[in-house]
Amino acid sequence: MAYESLLSPLTIGSLTLRNRVVMGSMHTGLEDHAWDIPKLAAYFAERARGGTGLIITGGYAPNKRGWLKPFASEMSSRLHAAQHRRVTAAVHEEGGAIAMQVLHAGRYAYTPFSVSASAVQAPINPFKPAALSDKAVDATVTDFAKSVALAKRAGYDAVEIMGSEGYLINQFLAERTNQREDRWGGTTTNRMRFPVEIVRRSRELVGDDFPIIFRLSILDLVEDGQTWEETVELAYALQDAGVSVFNTGIGWHEARVPTIITQVPRGAWLDMTARLKAEVSVPVCASNRINTPELAESAIAEGKADLVSMARPLLADPEFAKKTAEGRTDEINTCIACNQACLDHAFSNKAASCLVNPRAARETTLVLRPTKLKQTVAVVGAGPAGLAAATSAAERGFSVTLFEKASQLGGQFRLAMEVPGKEDFKDTLRYFTRRLEVLGVEVRLDTEATTADLEPFDHVIVSTGVTPRVPQIAGSEDARVVTYADVLAGRVVPGDRVAVIGAGGIGVDVSVWLTHRPESLDEWKARWGVGDPATFRGGLTRPVLEAPARQVTLLQRKATPIGIGLGKTSGWAHRAHLKQDGIKQVRGATYDKIEAGDDSVILHYAVDGEPHTLEVDHVVLCAGQESVRNLWTEREHWHLIGGADVAAELDAKRAIQQGTEVAAGL
Repeated sequence: MAYESLLSPLTIGSLTLRNRVVMGSMHTGLEDHAWDIPKLAAYFAERARGGTGLIITGGYAPNKRGWLKPFASEMSSRLHAAQHRRVTAAVHEEGGAIAMQVLHAGRYAYTPFSVSASAVQAPINPFKPAALSDKAVDATVTDFAKSVALAKRAGYDAVEIMGSEGYLINQFLAERTNQREDRWGGTTTNRMRFPVEIVRRSRELVGDDFPIIFRLSILDLVEDGQTWEETVELAYALQDAGVSVFNTGIGWHEARVPTIITQVPRGAWLDMTARLKAEVSVPVCASNRINTPELAESAIAEGKADLVSMARPLLADPEFAKKTAEGRTDEINTCIACNQACLDHAFSNKAASCLVNPRAARETTLVLRPTKLKQTVAVVGAGPAGLAAATSAAERGFSVTLFEKASQLGGQFRLAMEVPGKEDFKDTLRYFTRRLEVLGVEVRLDTEATTADLEPFDHVIVSTGVTPRVPQIAGSEDARVVTYADVLAGRVVPGDRVAVIGAGGIGVDVSVWLTHRPESLDEWKARWGVGDPATFRGGLTRPVLEAPARQVTLLQRKATPIGIGLGKTSGWAHRAHLKQDGIKQVRGATYDKIEAGDDSVILHYAVDGEPHTLEVDHVVLCAGQESVRNLWTEREHWHLIGGADVAAELDAKRAIQQGTEVAAGL
């Protein structure tokens, strides 16, 4: 593909973008402290150097009551604006453009002094907000406008006003959170007065040519959200008030429908973006689950959008646009929408990064500097840790040889990509495979390295991974008792009735694999209850569930809720999946024995001392892993990484980060 549409320039007011690739807003934690501004500047500069058309920062509050958390990011003074000049200058030096996002958290603020349209507590926040007075609402509008003007003063090329994802502006727009009867509520016209006034006053302060982007929620996915008619009416009013571009947002943070995680089909929301584009006369930006140049190009070429916002894909690969323009799309490190190192970190008060690119937001601290010594490195094991170590060491200039006893690269990651909703993981292996070729790494497949093989190397990195742990249960030697690796690798096809022992991340994934039936995008939306907002307020309707492919019972030893340790921003969706597929969940189980029958096996277990039996066709063991260390010995210049170091679930985030850090430290 030529990607002519994606790579074509676009003029917005006084700003001409070199292409239509937008790095959407992503809060990293670097925004919250002045001393992190040099890191933030380096982070954005790398994306600008990589050819991104427009970068949008994480959200900055217009006042203290708009903070996301105590002492969080804010743009409310000339001092703030002066500090940001280092960020904008760094981006401009690389030929890029950057917009600052103005975001008031409203009832999502994790502080005891949060405010909202009404005193209605969010289900995801322990703090109940106070209702803003009429005077305070008006003052907040002015604070938004002043923040926009300060952004211009700081050298930003544009601003984005955050009116989506359930933050304060959304809270004024929706009946569920706006119960006012004054000029700011009660009717559709009054509820939308707040954002319209923000745009109008902002436009007065910055003039006609300064681009104002408005992040518009086009599908709330919450009860008592906006209808499509209300959304279009709002878009018309905002356009008249001075909006230059609409960026699209899908869902509130409290929605019961996943909108961006890996199990959401790629391009799932483009039809809604196209509907908005057909209504307005200013450019429209598509967002959410667009992570390849092919999909971005088609969205623009088919007239569904004018720009494409990709936040996490630009975390994963800062050179996304450059590689696309140079015809190197096979070298793009594709975002797999796992959320593990980005949003999970952000919502846990940790610095955000990226599972497939641990250097993201660590550009000044995790640096792959060219080696001064021409040395050799052996990497043993081609799972995520070994692949990261091999490519990172080669990037530094080391001569690298990668040993892998299997016939394919990937290790346990190859199993993970077989799980429904994790198909994007294949792109990570495609990226690493291509990267090894580009960097000239010698790859020896079907080769089990020996100590003698490794003697000639200056450095040895052992990343031999893990093997499934088989618990000591009487009868587990039966051929119908298998491991998760047997199932996901296709060596065993389980029958219609299955018991899964172990309910960590792997147990949940295997249960989803066992019950999954292929489905179209429309079927996926029906399962989650996504309807047409022209018919259903908020775009939410009753879910339609199909019969699962198998009857599955998921058991765990712990008495805690199953799936409680899954990712903070995605675990709830995986737990919902278990319920949708009718998976029986058993907690606090102790296992007595597995009894062999003629056509089945019988699992004998107990809960709170009460015995139970379960007759199934297969038992799948997901009871953890054990490190493979048969090659490892403590030696100088030898390093142990990944699952071989710590066998804790299948933690690709830790593995890739550790592999990169070890290579950086050679």
